[in-house]
Amino acid sequence: MKRAEYFKKIYELVSQIPPGRVATYGQLAYLAGFPQAPRIAGQALCFAPPGLPCHRCVNSAGRLAPGFLQQRALLEKEGVRFRPNGCVDLKKHLWDPFCS
Repeated sequence: MKRAEYFKKIYELVSQIPPGRVATYGQLAYLAGFPQAPRIAGQALCFAPPGLPCHRCVNSAGRLAPGFLQQRALLEKEGVRFRPNGCVDLKKHLWDPFCS
């Protein structure tokens, strides 16, 4: 699969994450059919088209993207809570794509 096709799959998945939920890069890679490529999922978001809710993507520990200064504020505005260490509380906010 070409990189552009993989990025497109990631963008389709990210567009489905509802407000108040987050997905991990690994989760996106798995759902796109490439469980071994979470870093490439993260790279895809660096080149995402405008309007895509990339702020809803975090690493496997719930850590925010480095350099994305508005990410926390955007998530908090949607009701996402953070643990004392600054990571998203994944037990409460991890997106389950198989439940509506």
